Amino acid sequence: MRRIDRVEEALHAGPDAEVDDKWLHVRPGDPRTAPFLVLSEDRITAPGFEWHPHRGIETVTVVLDGALEHEDDAGGAGVLEAGDAQWMTAGRGIVHREVAHQHGAAHVLQLWLELPAQARSAPPGHQQLRAADRPRLARPGAEVDVLAGTVDGVEGAARPAAAAQVVLVTLAPGAALDLPVPAADRAFALVVEGGAEVGGEQVPARRTAWSEPADEAYLELRAGAEGARLLVASARPGPSHTNPDART
Repeated sequence: MRRIDRVEEALHAGPDAEVDDKWLHVRPGDPRTAPFLVLSEDRITAPGFEWHPHRGIETVTVVLDGALEHEDDAGGAGVLEAGDAQWMTAGRGIVHREVAHQHGAAHVLQLWLELPAQARSAPPGHQQLRAADRPRLARPGAEVDVLAGTVDGVEGAARPAAAAQVVLVTLAPGAALDLPVPAADRAFALVVEGGAEVGGEQVPARRTAWSEPADEAYLELRAGAEGARLLVASARPGPSHTNPDART
């Protein structure tokens, strides 16, 4: 089983000009997290994220509650309901907006992944990953909702420009799961709801366990008495820890 190298608390950044509340689970500029640049948890009403550019990254957005409206200059548009997700490739450049649908509210997680040099010129675009359409792996007391990558033969619907595995794991109270994770990847597990043991370490809600590349290919997850929901992602460690072109 993979070893846990550290467990980190989220930074409560609070409200700003775009969101009503923000928690940072992966903080910008941390050299230990590449290729994961940012993981934010945002509560959005108005104005949200109006038109702004990105390049050299991919983003994964999961709507926890409410509805999020997306539009971009590559022709993409749509509304994500609670449970839906989106994979956006900025690649050589995209301009987009993300706002609460119909002036309502949205509670979202968004992960930024830095693209390696050979993928930074990838064509921009987005893929909507509807909750009802995503493939899932069922195990006793556990469900693995595969957004990207392949877990025990179940392939996610997203087509990343650079290899990554991103899954949502739901565990019943006391349930355990050995989650396959590529050995060469840096991995993290964020406890979104409930509490869990990750690699034998206690991880309450809004804390993130990190595991560096190792020979071991499984991450051991065990839910506490309330059950747990986790976001688990892995990718090859990146060469840098900042991407000045990610948002300008």
